[in-house]
Amino acid sequence: MSNQLQNTSSLNSVTLSFQDGRNSSPVQTSELQPIVVNPWDIALCMTGTLISCENAIVIAIIFYTPILRAPMFILIGSLAFADLLAGLGLILNFIFTYMISTEFVNLISAGLLIAAFSASVLNILAITVDRYLSLYNALTYHTERTVTFTYVIVVLIWLVCVALGVMPVLGWNCLQDESTCSICRPVTKNNAALLAITFLLIFALMMQLYLQICRIAFRHAQQIAVQHQFMATSHASSTTKGVSTLSVILGIFALCWIPFAMYSLVADSRYPMVYTYVTVLPATWSSVINPIIYAFRNPDIQKSLWLACCGCFPSSFSLRPRTSSDV
Repeated sequence: MSNQLQNTSSLNSVTLSFQDGRNSSPVQTSELQPIVVNPWDIALCMTGTLISCENAIVIAIIFYTPILRAPMFILIGSLAFADLLAGLGLILNFIFTYMISTEFVNLISAGLLIAAFSASVLNILAITVDRYLSLYNALTYHTERTVTFTYVIVVLIWLVCVALGVMPVLGWNCLQDESTCSICRPVTKNNAALLAITFLLIFALMMQLYLQICRIAFRHAQQIAVQHQFMATSHASSTTKGVSTLSVILGIFALCWIPFAMYSLVADSRYPMVYTYVTVLPATWSSVINPIIYAFRNPDIQKSLWLACCGCFPSSFSLRPRTSSDV
């Protein structure tokens, strides 16, 4: 994404520095000069490498474990694939910035990152909806939420995200008028604002769904407590722990993305670039945290990982089948 965060670039030399809180324009020289790499770009590339490694492991586990074919794991796999593309996009963007800097490459890089991060957010929304339905329609969930239906949802998500990704190439860019550029060149200010508003609406929907999940969980706990008086304390403790976990998940998602979304609404290419980097970097951390929240915390994936690495898994792991309602 650093490609879109710079005003111009040069094939012969790239010099980046901060003066008065702003990035100075790259200086072109007639002689070949050493390339001075922006530390923010290095941080984004390193983040992309970590993202790629984490999510490649998740995809490999799900792909090579036949028992992980439930709708929940299909959505987790789709999320991991989106984050993997985002990580690769950050790495490629770093390479393109300092080695192959052309307008067409800039558009391709921007489109890849838009598609990947959009797919990541939409897959998180799909997982949230899946968790909600598994509680709201607990009796009919397993008959309604078939694997085929989940694949259809995943395909629709990716069709939307691919469409968003090709828009910069099809002309929705600011290359013809630099004054219309957003904080992420070559995306226009209007398009960036539209994406930011869409994200905020998605976040509001997720927050509402998580509130409903908490209400349903507390209601179930009360019903169980009435039937089993002696188990009331344990159920209340378990429910409180689950609600706390949901709060942490939603809070991390908000901390990662809301600063960048809000900044995209008010800022443009004239604002100091350091502010853009400060908001973009936490947004990429969402793809670092997603595998931990949605994959590595899952006991079934943990067991598959232990089997792949050690050929066994600790006896302390629960053998209870997991469902989408498990936090």
